[in-house]
Amino acid sequence: MTKAGITLADIAGNHCEFHYYARKKDNHLKIALTVKSEDGNLIEEVDLYSAEGYKVAADLWLRASCHQRVMYEPTWMGIPIIQYPTDMVMMQELIWKIRPDYIIETGVAHGGSCVLHASILELIGKGQVIGIDVEIRKYNETAIKNHPMAKRIHLIEGSSIDPEVIKQVRHIARPGAKCLVVLDSNHSYQHVKKEIELYQQFVGIDCYMVVMDGAQEWAATLPNGKPEWAEDNPLRAIREFVTASEGEWVVDEHYSRMKITSSPMGFLKRRDMSI
Repeated sequence: MTKAGITLADIAGNHCEFHYYARKKDNHLKIALTVKSEDGNLIEEVDLYSAEGYKVAADLWLRASCHQRVMYEPTWMGIPIIQYPTDMVMMQELIWKIRPDYIIETGVAHGGSCVLHASILELIGKGQVIGIDVEIRKYNETAIKNHPMAKRIHLIEGSSIDPEVIKQVRHIARPGAKCLVVLDSNHSYQHVKKEIELYQQFVGIDCYMVVMDGAQEWAATLPNGKPEWAEDNPLRAIREFVTASEGEWVVDEHYSRMKITSSPMGFLKRRDMSI
């Protein structure tokens, strides 16, 4: 670890400046990132090729790419998917590993993530995606229902925290079914907190609840960010939930090992507390 432990929060909170320099040494290009305070004093220097340097570079790329709305660029099997490619790869790894009977997903938007998840289930040869959204626009619904993966997608229109919606999910995902929950709808603290409370019931031992877009916390400091996001975000709800669970739920860092993710601390695994 570097002595400063540079994070995006440090940069935003302390009004630091980033600089980098490159020079050739022993036939290799040495690149370093330097962090200075507003008065020009050196806070830290990080070798780009170190683990710390990679983390800082990944954080900076996330900030720039988020501002440029890069997550809106990918599609999956022809349907727009509002995710980073690295998060898409991690989701397919998780689905392939646990082979769920149902993927309960809040937040449908264009339907790209529903199609992504359904396509992995299709390769596995079983399973269904339950996609929930407060409003499923007609053209998105038509695209999803006409897609080759439509047979593995069941759509529910309504608020993800509406008791009637929960009742419908219970009717489909019967007790004993292996479920993966993905929370990706309204990213406010209160909404995500309620979603976690309601949907944890569907996740069995050694299965996962994935809470998306905790990065909204640091996105508050982007040029187009909102200051209230610093407190009003999914990451706050995740931290509180994991702490209160007293070890029953743990963050599985394996699925954020790429360092480029919109969902830090988002992959939550349920542990068997009877052991």
